[in-house]
Amino acid sequence: MILAAMTLSASPTFMFPLIAFGTILGIAGTDLVLPAVPTMPNELGGTPALAQMVLAAYAAGTLVGLLTFGELGARYSPRKLLIWSLGLFAFISILAAFSPTLEWLVAFRFAQGAFGSGPAVFAPGFIHGLYSGDKAAAMFGRLGSIESLTPAFAPIAGAFLLQLGGWETSFLVLGGLAVFCAVGSGVYAQLLPDRQDTFKTHRSYLSIVRNADFLRHALSQAFSLAGILIFVFGAPAVMTEVLGGDIRDFILLQICGITTFILASNLSSTLASKFGTERMIFIGTAALLVGFLLILAYVGIGGGGLIVLVPLWILTNGAFGIRGPIGFHQAILASKGDHSRGAALVVAAILGFTAAGTAATASFLSLGWWPLAMASCLAAALAFLCLAVFPRS
Repeated sequence: MILAAMTLSASPTFMFPLIAFGTILGIAGTDLVLPAVPTMPNELGGTPALAQMVLAAYAAGTLVGLLTFGELGARYSPRKLLIWSLGLFAFISILAAFSPTLEWLVAFRFAQGAFGSGPAVFAPGFIHGLYSGDKAAAMFGRLGSIESLTPAFAPIAGAFLLQLGGWETSFLVLGGLAVFCAVGSGVYAQLLPDRQDTFKTHRSYLSIVRNADFLRHALSQAFSLAGILIFVFGAPAVMTEVLGGDIRDFILLQICGITTFILASNLSSTLASKFGTERMIFIGTAALLVGFLLILAYVGIGGGGLIVLVPLWILTNGAFGIRGPIGFHQAILASKGDHSRGAALVVAAILGFTAAGTAATASFLSLGWWPLAMASCLAAALAFLCLAVFPRS
């Protein structure tokens, strides 16, 4: 009986949900809190503009945390750092629930984002160590599928928690879940892969970005996902405030896109095994660009109906689902064993490109769909260009 329990505990299938749950908490740090942001000025004082900094501070903290944990993970035990990350995230989340003012909450949010970014940095290395070859790529697809559900369901849960107990409830729930995950990571820490000697092959971020193969896959991955996220982040404002639609229209668009992404991402490694990884990354990236070009052409002639946008959105999400998991896996492989720094650079690039695109389009959303379509097209074109410009290894 004891032997059977140990075998179950050591199974990668058992460890994967724990790894995935940690990364979900970091994503939920934005989406679970989102419904409460408009109520915060009334509760804590301050202005609506300052309330928006609750979101911006978390994103800024996440960016700093990614690069910091990436460097620490290349030097120290990722197992221990994961536990510290989750523990500090839990502590700050609970502390934030007792913020006396909105200014204090903004400061706590920066720290929350920084401490909560650890799992996203270490998860690729853990998965790469638990699984090998095509199976690792398949698990990246499964992780992406799970993570993609968070932006869809976390705001709904956040709205329920807001009604249940006020804006503080979301922070207390995040803190409680992080405690649970930290304890689980501590109990099963010895079953997770740890830092290997191969991590010594790189001593800085600069040495990784000098690798043309890493740049090829990391930048292509980052631009591809940024194209999707830029469109998603601006779509609610366009659909409800500009076109006079209903938030249910956005929900429909998201459900169709996420469902397609999940199906495609779980087929990604199978297609790569059959037709070749580089070929499928190229095909997926090209299809993503075609999808956004078609969206741009449609909105450019004045179109905006869901009857056309939904099928085109399905095309773009399916295309990214095909290239996303295997593209991320190739970037991790190209880091030559320095998984923490490699993953940190990829995720930081995704956040940076998404933030830049979202900021660039924010002032033009009153014009309708075309600013979003143009920015997403540009990101997809740059993703495709990276595959063409940087040499294959």
